[in-house]
Amino acid sequence: MSIDMKYFEEMEAKIPHGKVRTRFAPSPTGYMHVGNLRTALYTYLIARHAGGTFILRIEDTDQGRLVEGATDVIYRTMAECGLSHDEGPDVGGPVAPYIQSERRDTYGKYAELLVERGHAYYCFCEKAESEEDSGEFDRADDPCRDLSLEEAKARVAAGEPYVIRQRIPKEGTTTFHDASFGDITVENKTLDDQVLLKRDGLPTYNFANVIDDHLMGITHVVRGSEYLSSAPKYNLLYEGFGWEVPTYVHCSPVMRDAQHKMSKRNGDPSYEDLKAQGYLTPAILNYVALLGWSPRGEISNQEFFTLDELVKAFDIGGISKSPAIFDIEKLTYFNANYLRNLPPEQFCKVAEPYIRQAVKNEAYPVSEIAALLQARCEKLTDIPEKVDFFDSLPEYGVEFYTNKKSKTNSEVSLDMLNKVLPKLEALPEWTNDAIHDMLVSFAEELGVKNATLMWPLRIAVAGKLVTPGGAVEICHILGREETIKRVKAGIAKLA
Repeated sequence: MSIDMKYFEEMEAKIPHGKVRTRFAPSPTGYMHVGNLRTALYTYLIARHAGGTFILRIEDTDQGRLVEGATDVIYRTMAECGLSHDEGPDVGGPVAPYIQSERRDTYGKYAELLVERGHAYYCFCEKAESEEDSGEFDRADDPCRDLSLEEAKARVAAGEPYVIRQRIPKEGTTTFHDASFGDITVENKTLDDQVLLKRDGLPTYNFANVIDDHLMGITHVVRGSEYLSSAPKYNLLYEGFGWEVPTYVHCSPVMRDAQHKMSKRNGDPSYEDLKAQGYLTPAILNYVALLGWSPRGEISNQEFFTLDELVKAFDIGGISKSPAIFDIEKLTYFNANYLRNLPPEQFCKVAEPYIRQAVKNEAYPVSEIAALLQARCEKLTDIPEKVDFFDSLPEYGVEFYTNKKSKTNSEVSLDMLNKVLPKLEALPEWTNDAIHDMLVSFAEELGVKNATLMWPLRIAVAGKLVTPGGAVEICHILGREETIKRVKAGIAKLA
């Protein structure tokens, strides 16, 4: 063999061994969709569950698809989700660099090594990318496959443009093992001699992946099941180099419905879209974890997990082969639970921007409004329309005063408001307890149910059929002056 092996020996010597090593390797295309986030999460959980190393690698070899600022989206999403990486472009590590475009020279050397070993060849044929991607191929059509290495090298030395292709065996089968799908065997004649190194010297996605995974010591490769068809070619590359094959973990797709995969083109939400729609990061992460994975054993019925609990519970055997359908209503159910279980001061903090969208009057304290909302809120974006009545009383119809359960209609409501107005005006102190006790005892004095008095009062002060909190809390937050003004407006409307 004419190639100097010293470089490859040095690269081998750098590879860490002895523990689980996983990588999340996104392309910086500006969009962290739900399937990407799930891959990142599962990759992180496998590493952390085993006490291993989690690596972030940026795969930017497809220069045409790169989006400015997309790498920042990846870093920000990972940080917000608590998926901290041990090695990566921003933190370094023993097998740097962690950005594929900075590893360009490496791929060329390994492609040439594979040619020397007889598992790849120089190809000088003109083929458009669309032809390469069509999936239609006939190995007999490629005369370069049969060129002698000497002749091919002479043409390379003469400056002739070329690609390097994988030499797939014409006969036999290739079997690979997947942690979810088991053993899968394919006939080699169904596989194409894929391009490994393009004319511009950059590797194809499939080739760069294998080289980087080996040189970074990756033990478990997590990816979507759409890559199952590429796995035999990966295996043949590993075998061609004489390397150990990592554990494959192929995850079935996240679907919008039974027929359609989630995709940006269909307007399906990314992680950032879901946050903008009022979902909390821990709720998103918890729900995404269960899209294609189920806890087993004693915790098989558990739904709610912190990230630390997921680390303890996660095992590859729980990953399903069936596609998972993304259900926004189920995510909303998770989110509502997370919102309800936040410490009140934390809920107040996350709710404040949404409250202040609708309640500009700073005389109305955020903490008290937040306290009304916490048990009645499914998404943060629900908040503004629930509390907009504080700043100004909305237009409403007298029919709001009629409620069978509370035994009220317009006449009863007018009577109740007329009778309670002087009581509100004369109340010695304006506290929740004072307002509550006065209204309850006054209803008893009048010989009516509490609701018969409270319903019209709440409609008068809020102008809405559904409100967070009842008449007592709303009157307290509005203050005596505004409450009395609104009750008088209600009397005028009913009269």
